[in-house]
Amino acid sequence: MENGKCFCYNGKQFTTGKLIISADNRSFRFGDGFFETMKMINGNVALLDHHFERLFSSLQLLKFEKPDYFTAAYLSEQIKNLVSKNKHDAFSRIRLTIFRGNGGLYDYENNFPNYIIQTWRPDRGISALNEKGLATGIYTRARKGCDDFSHIKSNNYLPYVMGAMWAKENKMDDAIILNNYDRIADASIANIFLVKDGKIKTPALSEGCVSGVMRKYIIKCLQKNNIPFEETQIDREELYEANEIFLTNAVQGIKWIRQCEDYRFNAELSKYLYNQFLLPLYK
Repeated sequence: MENGKCFCYNGKQFTTGKLIISADNRSFRFGDGFFETMKMINGNVALLDHHFERLFSSLQLLKFEKPDYFTAAYLSEQIKNLVSKNKHDAFSRIRLTIFRGNGGLYDYENNFPNYIIQTWRPDRGISALNEKGLATGIYTRARKGCDDFSHIKSNNYLPYVMGAMWAKENKMDDAIILNNYDRIADASIANIFLVKDGKIKTPALSEGCVSGVMRKYIIKCLQKNNIPFEETQIDREELYEANEIFLTNAVQGIKWIRQCEDYRFNAELSKYLYNQFLLPLYK
């Protein structure tokens, strides 16, 4: 994945590698902030409205004080300028990170939403449905909380970081993360769906999963097309008994799971959903 030559910090562009935050930064100290990861194709960000809806909802929930100029139009312009500068217009992965400034837990400077935008040029194949299914396992050394903030893409990403490290050490493609009730929350970089006897299920937001943009889009497509679907609680046994499991995120789209521990799954519905709902997004 080719990194951009420049990044944007609070409206100004800098050469990649330049240091712009101090050791007192609250995001560095406490994970105080959140991020959006987007995909641009031919100058357009896929599901941009969903991304900004989640961004401004998170901004409000985390008690940032939004300046009047800090709008979707303003941030879109900053993204387009950086992507153009880095020559990533045709196909790019974009990360927009928002964070509070310096200070301790109680003596923070202000609630201003500082931001950093970065772009990369990934392999175009990242958007395709994987021919070879993913190998996964359930990570048990961390749990995702179920609270008012668990659905945010928080800068405090430790359960996912450790799950991803565990997956890599064990030669897996991803790790499935549990919540503090020992039920399925999501995966280290994606939301999770399962299929059993033609019905699709995914953990409800109250189960601690991230409120994924692609998750939201897929759910709307399922509802619009009257495909049997439920947001609910999912335990391990139900996961093992599924006919099919697939993951979703904004950059990779849909990826189907071939194996979770000793259990194997097919990709019949994953292929249908990809062809029916994702391919139109990528044109």
